[in-house]
Amino acid sequence: MAWLLVAVLAGGCKPSDAPVVAPGQSALPAEAQPRLPTIKLYLGPEEMVTEIARTERQQECGMMFRTNMAENEGMIFLLPYPMRASFWMKNCPLPLSAAYVDADGTIVEIHALQREDTNSVVAAADNIQYVLETRQGWFARHGITAGAVITTEKGPLKQVFGN
Repeated sequence: MAWLLVAVLAGGCKPSDAPVVAPGQSALPAEAQPRLPTIKLYLGPEEMVTEIARTERQQECGMMFRTNMAENEGMIFLLPYPMRASFWMKNCPLPLSAAYVDADGTIVEIHALQREDTNSVVAAADNIQYVLETRQGWFARHGITAGAVITTEKGPLKQVFGN
């Protein structure tokens, strides 16, 4: 995932612009990260257990190198401020769907992310605060479209994550 320069995060795996690193060091993760802490999200009548990618490194690694994801699992990326998010699929063997979500928890856009695709999928909107990744096609299979509001088991996204 390319970090916050052009207001971008690595979709599914990592933001699309590589961070600056010292010579001889790799900017990209070399293996899957351990499972992150989870929270239950609610999208209409649907429930999803999602890992929470909070830190820059957790977001850089995202879903990189992971080879499976259950139907009602996902990963939510907490962006530091509203931005024009951009994700790519470097080192991501699973095709994913990404919902670009505003600060109020409303899905603004849903995109299909193709496995191993290094082309950035840039949001049309510049107010994206969260990105929710899940198995490709999950939103369509569950009747979730732009305009749906995401909440958590502990309340609205904004209240729970403080963004």
